Amino acid sequence: MATASPAGAERLTLKTKLAFGVGSAAETIALYAVSSYALLFYNQVLGVSAAWVGLAISVSLVFDGLTEPIVGSWSDRTHSKWGRRHPWMFAAPIPIALTFFAIFSPPASLGELGLAIWCGVSVSLLRQVMTFFHTPHLALGGELSPNYVERSKVMAYNSFFQWAGGSAMAYIALTFFFPKTPEFHNGLLNPEPWNEFAAVMAGVVIVVLFASAWFTRDRIPYLPKPAADTPKFSPAEFFKDVAKALTNVNYVWLLVAYFFLSMMIGLREGLRLYTYSFYWEISSSDMRLFIIGSFVGYAAAFAFAARMHGRFDKKGTAIWSALTYAAVPAIPIVLGQMGILRPDTPGLLPILIAFAAVAYSAVSVLQISIMSALADIADENELKHGVRQEGILYSTRALAAKFDQAIGMALAGFVITIIAFPDKAQPGQVAPEILHNLALWDGILSAIPGVIAAWCYGRYRIDRQAYEVTREALAKRRADAIVVAAAPAE
Repeated sequence: MATASPAGAERLTLKTKLAFGVGSAAETIALYAVSSYALLFYNQVLGVSAAWVGLAISVSLVFDGLTEPIVGSWSDRTHSKWGRRHPWMFAAPIPIALTFFAIFSPPASLGELGLAIWCGVSVSLLRQVMTFFHTPHLALGGELSPNYVERSKVMAYNSFFQWAGGSAMAYIALTFFFPKTPEFHNGLLNPEPWNEFAAVMAGVVIVVLFASAWFTRDRIPYLPKPAADTPKFSPAEFFKDVAKALTNVNYVWLLVAYFFLSMMIGLREGLRLYTYSFYWEISSSDMRLFIIGSFVGYAAAFAFAARMHGRFDKKGTAIWSALTYAAVPAIPIVLGQMGILRPDTPGLLPILIAFAAVAYSAVSVLQISIMSALADIADENELKHGVRQEGILYSTRALAAKFDQAIGMALAGFVITIIAFPDKAQPGQVAPEILHNLALWDGILSAIPGVIAAWCYGRYRIDRQAYEVTREALAKRRADAIVVAAAPAE
């Protein structure tokens, strides 16, 4: 049985929450750069078939997803003076940076097939080594506090720094590496700056990941630990851990919901730059301004998500945020199809940024809700099975998400191929029927999995009252165990 922390913090210091949250910034820099830029880079800059690139990235997601639960189970059972999570977090940053650099710096001598293989292998390696940080880091966030609302605050920091990492990366990239030039209306199509961009971002990733691990190490004595008699990691114990997690019906519904949500996210991430660049004809310099919308959205979620959980519970919050995120990004595209919005519409950019702010707020609230709910499920599983499973719970959630993101990314690549989107296209020169089909996929069809996800969240059953009952039962069990341990032997 996992032992409770000797002084579990109901309320955490600002320093601890900042140090935990900043780790997600570096994760996002690496993973968001791949999900947003890799397809465009290999297809439009290097001339590789979009279908091949989408398939290569998707295969990498599948292989990575398979390692997530293994790392989660292994970290749950790790015995060390650095606790269960930190040995993994300290080992990961340098391999992450090296593989990130490789993705955007392929050898010039490779042909189209060679570039597709390089993309698939290097992205796969990045995601593999990122698992060694990402899974223990999320598990750490789930066990920093036992408090129902404090957990939501911790995950609010996680979500906000995800925004900060992705937004900072995008702003720096579009300002200093890929600005609009006379030769390139969209600077992302310029082949020259990509190596330098990869090197700088890789350096930032190393520094930020090490900082997160270093400045959370003071919480190690207060975190749950595996009991001395906990079996070491093995294939048999791994499958037992997965089976225990999947016996929790609430967890299964979250997995199914996340599966559909990730399909929507994967498809939209793969198509976003195509829509911005060719449907709306937005320059790379103007794309920087979407940071305003994302900041407003994530700041609103940071400020209000925990309060929403206190008033509406996590279930209701998740349902409405999923529906909002499914619907809102499609609205401007539908207006574009109706002829109400056009690339030359006055004030188009502020309108799109406003819609983006609402969408970012919804997805951030949803992420906070689900990450916090997983910690509540860990309490349920501890009561039922006598073990703390934050690692396996957060990792198998990531497994479902990455399988579906793989489908979404592959679908994005095939959509570009199916609609016959031209390689190395120029804004304003793409046929209207191709742009119509792009809008149909990025707007209406991509929203369907999000609606299904909202229905699945409606099947989740842990509310504040159920949480309190579980925590009281755990406290009683621990108190009884202390009494038994203190009793003199007869």
